[in-house]
Amino acid sequence: MRRHGIRALAGRRFRPCTTDSRHDLPIASNLLKQQFSVALPNQVWLADITYLPTAEGWLYLAAVLDLATRKIVGWSMRDHMRTELTSAVLMMATQRQRPSARLICHSDRGSQYAAEAYRRQLADIQAIPSMSRAGCCYDNAPMESFFHTLKVELVHQRQWATRDDARRDLFAYIEGYYNRQRLHSALGYITPEQAERNAG
Repeated sequence: MRRHGIRALAGRRFRPCTTDSRHDLPIASNLLKQQFSVALPNQVWLADITYLPTAEGWLYLAAVLDLATRKIVGWSMRDHMRTELTSAVLMMATQRQRPSARLICHSDRGSQYAAEAYRRQLADIQAIPSMSRAGCCYDNAPMESFFHTLKVELVHQRQWATRDDARRDLFAYIEGYYNRQRLHSALGYITPEQAERNAG
């Protein structure tokens, strides 16, 4: 085949795209501008969605990360990535953290974050939306880093038969391990929970 210039065609594995920025919804300015150093909790939150494979199909995980503490302050899982997913995680983060006004909530330009229902939620808590530049994953690098860590330390080590199996493991990882036990280099090798307590 090499001698005759012939190559086999390999089918590409389907990977869902979590960012659909081809929409006519409002796009917020990039207020973060890759400034990832924040002094106090609940000043800047980062939000994003990732997908995890199970034998039942994809499970979508939305998370909100506090930039000062690197703590996952909210998370939600669904078998879809409609606005309901991002609204649920924002509600969880808000109820847990009770942020004051002028909180910056940074995300990509996906339709879930530009949707009217999500923008209304931000307005209700007097938060300011911020969005990454088109196609620039570096604008949300700490959130991308969390998802990378999650996949290396958990997802790639498991084969889940059901979405419920994945949900249980993800809950244990985020709440039991990542927030409370895992030492974080960006925090000087303390946990996100310790960073939050120290800031209080």
